Amino acid sequence: MRIMIMGCGRVGARLATIMDAEGHSVTILDTNPQAFSRLPHDFHGDPVTGDATNFDVLTQNGVERADVFVAVTQGDNRNIMASQIAKVMFKVPKVVTRIYDPIRQEIFTDLGLETYSPTTVVTRMIRESIEE
Repeated sequence: MRIMIMGCGRVGARLATIMDAEGHSVTILDTNPQAFSRLPHDFHGDPVTGDATNFDVLTQNGVERADVFVAVTQGDNRNIMASQIAKVMFKVPKVVTRIYDPIRQEIFTDLGLETYSPTTVVTRMIRESIEE
């Protein structure tokens, strides 16, 4: 599977590492080249310094061949914009987006994005723990 990840923070780097170890082809983009220091030395994927909200950056790095696009930067707006570009303009079959704001998550889920909100996920997990 060809996977493109936007954001090499804790989540992006961990996801890239896991998917690479499982044998997937991984491209991970970040605007900060130092973010790639989170990747292990034996990472076989392609770390790319660039802005994944930029059409040319996505094109140059083969987003049209991606099976999956994942947006996990710290910015909801950037994640939403890049995900919409990947889904609508490049027809990437599976697009997954992290959105911190639960209200925005609902809106963009209704618009067809597969979204995850850490706020919602952790709240649900804590509630379930309390109720056990």
